[in-house]
Amino acid sequence: MTEGTNVPEDLKYSKDHEWVKVDGDLVVVGITDYAQHSLHEITFVELPEVGSSVEADSECGLVESMKASSDLFSPLSGEIVEVNSNLEDAPELVNEEPYGKGWMFKIKPSNLDGEKGALMDAKAYSELIASAE
Repeated sequence: MTEGTNVPEDLKYSKDHEWVKVDGDLVVVGITDYAQHSLHEITFVELPEVGSSVEADSECGLVESMKASSDLFSPLSGEIVEVNSNLEDAPELVNEEPYGKGWMFKIKPSNLDGEKGALMDAKAYSELIASAE
């Protein structure tokens, strides 16, 4: 497997390279290994505000690196209930552990059953990133 293609089987993925993990009635969101690898060294992360409402596929933040900046999109609609404040002082956590300590935010989804069908499983996401290379 090439660098930047770690795609855990237990997550769902958006076309915008966010990953989604359902955790009880909340959803944890971050950017994929492919996305962080494409951006290279992440230097700044702007996250949505706790309490704000987001719509599926809408812009809700920003990820900046030495190489580029990229909008952060919400893969689902709902309310932001928590953000990873550790990323303010240590944005490199996204590079080091994109599926762990580098998570971005948690959403209380308003229509999980209706919207999760638009997300990809690991196989479909792997095919998407393979076709981009």
